[in-house]
Amino acid sequence: MAHQLRPVGLDFVQAAPVRLVFARAVSAPPEAVFRALAEDVAGWPEWFSAVTLARPTEGGAGRQIRLKGGTRFQETVLAAEPAEVYTYRVDETNAPGVRALVEEWRLTPHGTGTRVQWTFAADGAAAFRFTVKLGRPGLGRAFRDAVVKLDRRLASARA
Repeated sequence: MAHQLRPVGLDFVQAAPVRLVFARAVSAPPEAVFRALAEDVAGWPEWFSAVTLARPTEGGAGRQIRLKGGTRFQETVLAAEPAEVYTYRVDETNAPGVRALVEEWRLTPHGTGTRVQWTFAADGAAAFRFTVKLGRPGLGRAFRDAVVKLDRRLASARA
């Protein structure tokens, strides 16, 4: 059963009770990474293996996401600054225990490529917070694998 989450803003990325931050350098330039994140939303399942469906909504101001295992999200894009940052808030989900969730993808030039930093900022019931913290290694692997796969995908598009 889906439930509404607390409508937090951009400041939640820094203020959330649970913040997991992962970073990795890729060879693709920031502009290409941003396009893959923000403009090719439907392409997410091609490089982020946990995502089974990604669809832009409201003319790109929102997203509909489905994950393996059946978790669903309705999201609102909070920030989309080309080649710099892509941030979205989960407004509705069927995941139990979550009260607020924002994800931020921050892109900074790194040599000829990009440093990709993903922040997973969340709040929820004690059991949810504990589970997220316990799941940190798995989320880190998922991020690493996704970014590596995205970089390969972008490299083959450039070739």
